Amino acid sequence: MSERARRVYERATAAAQADGRLALPGVAEWETFPFEGDLVVRRLEPPAAEPARHGEDPQQCRACTAPDEDFLWVDEAWRLGALERPSGLPVVVMLYPRDHHDLGDLPDDLAADLGRLTVRIDRAIRAAGDIARVHVGRWGDGGAHLHVWFFGRPAGLGQLRGSFAAIWDDILPPAPDDEWRADLVAVAHQLAQGGGKAMV
Repeated sequence: MSERARRVYERATAAAQADGRLALPGVAEWETFPFEGDLVVRRLEPPAAEPARHGEDPQQCRACTAPDEDFLWVDEAWRLGALERPSGLPVVVMLYPRDHHDLGDLPDDLAADLGRLTVRIDRAIRAAGDIARVHVGRWGDGGAHLHVWFFGRPAGLGQLRGSFAAIWDDILPPAPDDEWRADLVAVAHQLAQGGGKAMV
């Protein structure tokens, strides 16, 4: 157990209510919070060893071994992919470096590319039409190969604003397949106008 994990766990245990649970955070009152009713916070589990992530070995990494045809857009250093099927938000895509890197070991030239590409992808998603904002996220606990998420929030659905957009994506019914594919094609072709190649 790391010293930091121990301190966080001890603070949480000391702050817990009589039933051992922490109080609901203030975000439960936000108008964008997706849930209502009698909610309780799960009990915090004691610190444990970090689980292995997929792709720690580049030879076994799906992001490394997938062909370019599995992606929407590619260039010499990056590839943009999508989920295998539609989800609730109109556009959800992930950007991967072609070579096996995580965020902390990304070379400086790719780090600079990441900033520029983030802006280009934001513009490409908004160009698909009726997208108010593009939310960008990187979690990294499931896969060792860097993948940056982009979530296109539809204009007019203010309740989907902010940090809960990714949760709303899981809650909302999926878009029709043809609409989903058309949006992905539009994003890939818009992105390709600034360089790289649309693969769809």
